Amino acid sequence: MTNNVYGFIGLGNMGAAMCSNLTKSGIEIVCYDVAGTAERAPAGARVANNILDVAMGADTIFLSLPDGPIVIEVTQEIGKIVNRKCQTIVDLSTTGPETSVKVGSSLALENIIFIDAPVSGGKSGAIAATLALMCSGPDDSIENLTEVFNIIAGNVIQVGQHPGQAQAMKLLNNFLSATAMAATSEATIFGLSHGLEMETILSVLNVSSGRNTSTEDKFPKRVLSGTFDAGFTTLLMSKDVSLYHEQVMKAKTPNSIVNAVSSLWKETNSALPNSDFTEIYRYLSET
Repeated sequence: MTNNVYGFIGLGNMGAAMCSNLTKSGIEIVCYDVAGTAERAPAGARVANNILDVAMGADTIFLSLPDGPIVIEVTQEIGKIVNRKCQTIVDLSTTGPETSVKVGSSLALENIIFIDAPVSGGKSGAIAATLALMCSGPDDSIENLTEVFNIIAGNVIQVGQHPGQAQAMKLLNNFLSATAMAATSEATIFGLSHGLEMETILSVLNVSSGRNTSTEDKFPKRVLSGTFDAGFTTLLMSKDVSLYHEQVMKAKTPNSIVNAVSSLWKETNSALPNSDFTEIYRYLSET
């Protein structure tokens, strides 16, 4: 395993799990979270007092942050640090292509390599290290990090060489996931109205052409069980779909479906603040 020191900034649901898997593998980690590092840091990780500590102690820094503005703020702070050790930043967040391009350009001026590397698979995937990690950036830099990427992800796919390409891939993926969750909710409610049992609906869908990740995973594990605990908030799903919607409008690609899906997720988030995104089923059931 590499002797490099790695930094990790952002220890929320996803970040804490990914950071934990890195430390368990024997990698030396220095981590920080503005909401409180000591109580969130995984066993074996070194606790930093601030972003400066991370940048001065780590060769490569991973970011797992809530949104684009925070990523911009953190990367700008790192870029301004004199005599920092950090030479590479890997952003695991979902920020959108434009933010990624902006961050990449800004860091290039500071001689910091930037790798756009959002992940998919939710909290459970982060814990199990089965995430899909889509990345774009310099070929040699990604190759050098492949061993580390494989610790936190089950599938690592380079989608391009430029910042923003991985973000585009992540947004279209989350749009499809959001659409599947919403459509499966509507379809299931329709089936229930005709006297079908949810278990029956799912068993048929999962051997038929309507099968998707919601019918295979979200509904059996989170909706049918009544736990609604996928570990990804409605707020974040609404944010990601809105980001995708914005990018579609700018690209002038087809938008009829995303118009409806984006509006629905905004409605759900307004009605069920602080909810898990699987609770869109509850929202639609009650409307």
